[in-house]
Amino acid sequence: MKGKKKKHNGGTSVNSKLLRKPIQRCFLLFLAPTFGAFCIGFIYPFLRGIYLSFCEFVTIGDASFVGFRNYMDAFNDASFIHAFWYTALYAIVSLFLINILAFAIAYLLTLGIKGANLFRTAFFMPNLIGGIVLGYTWQSMINAVLAKYGTTLVADAKYGFIGLIILMNWQMIGYMMIIYIAGLQNVPTELIEASKIDGATKWQTLRHVTIPMVMPSITICLFLTLSNSFKLYDQNLALTAGAPMHKTEMLALNIVNSFYGRSNFEGVGQAKAVMFFIIVACIALSQLYYTRKREVEQ
Repeated sequence: MKGKKKKHNGGTSVNSKLLRKPIQRCFLLFLAPTFGAFCIGFIYPFLRGIYLSFCEFVTIGDASFVGFRNYMDAFNDASFIHAFWYTALYAIVSLFLINILAFAIAYLLTLGIKGANLFRTAFFMPNLIGGIVLGYTWQSMINAVLAKYGTTLVADAKYGFIGLIILMNWQMIGYMMIIYIAGLQNVPTELIEASKIDGATKWQTLRHVTIPMVMPSITICLFLTLSNSFKLYDQNLALTAGAPMHKTEMLALNIVNSFYGRSNFEGVGQAKAVMFFIIVACIALSQLYYTRKREVEQ
């Protein structure tokens, strides 16, 4: 019986090897269409965009190389510098508010309260609505409130900033909440019970047990919040469109307005887009590295 069993196992391993060989041979055949589409849809436009950032052009067919002039013009553009600092401030405020509120709601919903599933659905639903729709909806609601005080959303830049914060929080908190709930549900109950036996308070358990265990979820949520805050465009366009006087104009909207709204500024707009990509990539990757390092330390 043992001999037959060994023979059967050997036959199975041989068959699996025979099955893998055709798959390995066809690997490039299956990979080629996807890789080709990736190169055509992403790699080529990305490299072409970098080249055009060093050119003056109206259409990509009449581009003429001008060196770093576009980048110098972009740095000398006061509206671009203002948009950068405005976006940075917005990203910092959104980063803290969204993640603190999302974590607090997720923590409460994992305590076993009645109707938790209903609350999860209600909080997540705003994330399913498009940014343009949200922008115009919140514009109407906020202007209805401000009208009682004789002002509008675009009358003062501070109203526009607060409106963008409210809109982003309303849209993103539910999405981040779902990620935090998944992390909280994976915290071993043995650790929570052990901390209670050792006399730890709820705050001490949260700080020294729960939060370290959900660091992977925190890493994901911080990355998504930070990158989405810097890339915000449609909500900014619908809510304020940069008014008044471009004071609420964020980076993405500033780049689009430079490229399509200013004559002979296509090259400068392209240079801004390249710098925008570098800024977002550096900030997001730095945050990712730091929080992943915290995961290892914990």
